[in-house]
Amino acid sequence: MNLGAIKKIKNYGSQLLLVMGLGVVSVNTTTAQSLSEAEEDSTAAGEEVAISDTLNLDAIVEISRTYYDYIPDASYELIGERIAGMNAQIKVPYNPRVKGFIDYFTVRNREYTRTMLKRRDVYFPLFEKYLAKYGIPDDLKYLSIVESGLNPKAISRAGAAGLWQFMPSTGRIYRLNRNWYVDERLDPEKATEAACRYLKQLHGMFGDWQLALAAYNAGPGNVNKAIRRSGGKKDFWEVYNHLPRETRSYVPQFAAVMYVMQFAEEHNLLPEEHEYLYSQQVDTVHLNRFMSLEALEAQLNLCPGELEYLNPELVRKAIPENAGTYALRIPAEVAEYFQTNRLAIIDSTAKTSQALLAYNTKTEVGSTYNREKITYRVRSGDHLSKIAGKYDVRVSDIKQWNRLNSSNLRIGQQLTIYVSPTQKASINNQLASNNSSSSKPIQVSKNKVYYVQPGDTLWEISRKHGNVSVAQIKQMNGLKSNEIKVGQKLILAK
Repeated sequence: MNLGAIKKIKNYGSQLLLVMGLGVVSVNTTTAQSLSEAEEDSTAAGEEVAISDTLNLDAIVEISRTYYDYIPDASYELIGERIAGMNAQIKVPYNPRVKGFIDYFTVRNREYTRTMLKRRDVYFPLFEKYLAKYGIPDDLKYLSIVESGLNPKAISRAGAAGLWQFMPSTGRIYRLNRNWYVDERLDPEKATEAACRYLKQLHGMFGDWQLALAAYNAGPGNVNKAIRRSGGKKDFWEVYNHLPRETRSYVPQFAAVMYVMQFAEEHNLLPEEHEYLYSQQVDTVHLNRFMSLEALEAQLNLCPGELEYLNPELVRKAIPENAGTYALRIPAEVAEYFQTNRLAIIDSTAKTSQALLAYNTKTEVGSTYNREKITYRVRSGDHLSKIAGKYDVRVSDIKQWNRLNSSNLRIGQQLTIYVSPTQKASINNQLASNNSSSSKPIQVSKNKVYYVQPGDTLWEISRKHGNVSVAQIKQMNGLKSNEIKVGQKLILAK
């Protein structure tokens, strides 16, 4: 053990407590023979003493639970002095409301705070990188503790998700894609960059970081409403009483978190261990085949769940089908092995994945595994059970695919439905047959060229452009399958 890691020694009861860089250990006072009489005389309760260079390491016996639970006193005035001396870009308030949250984190829920200390080294470097990129205060890295407890897979009752707790609607605005396989709100890199863009925009709206934080929680509309109700005041504490109840606690909680993270040691808050997986050295490999993370972990001799930890946005623990080229994070230590054996690993993993994922997803609500997308327009007399029966899917599947909260439908409403390839082929053939048997000539769009848009399928394109059949589009463009890509150029008329 390196004595250089020992910071200080305290006398508490019958034990001298050595505060280590990575934890706290205790020395029985009867065996600490290396301390001089002068040192022993100076060990009044809580007083720091020097450590002899000849300290017998055998005297270090165990983690000191006694000191681990010890809560130092911190007066209201002392905490106020510490906050006033913080080198903070966002000036945080100090008042009884903030003090109440500080007491919560330093007294009533110390284990939560230790968890945050354990996780901060994992995510703070990432936050700092993007905060610097967008030129906004480094202090905003503490906001994710308030939002998610530094948990990239956190999901609230309202449906907010990820380190920065984006709601689905806000996530879409900031290009965080979401489907059955992937939820980019859970991707630490993409969500952090989106959060920085959003925070910078909010600061531009209000010109004040405390109001920007309030708007991040309640939405800019609620903050503008509070400003109007306050008579045009533009200070958080002056509009405080007009904000939603939850938002009133938001800035005080942020201030408390900022203080606690900077003065954790003064409150005897030291993590026992550190998380490391996401912060370890990683490399990126690009894959274009559907495969299970579990199967790939077996091929790379990784611990179960390691790839899921590095790629939390993969909510089905699989690389999506039809995703183009997917960038997957893997530990750097196995990157060379992967590249050397790439073809064999991918081939073996893909074969295992098909069977594994087919089993895991065949009964799961909303599964799109081995299914193709069609769009159905609701007609008079339709109801979910009737539509589900027509396409051999479940009502719960249709509700999941279309994010329906009820079973109510309206005529003309478009529903996304995923059907088997056989059903899709049958639908296309029926459409082609109807087109060819029609007495009316096919009306082809005046535009002879079409560029594929996000969400397009050949069937939808055929419907949009004068009911030119899928078979005709495939023939004119030399397509051997129904797969198309965004931006792809299609000829719709010769």
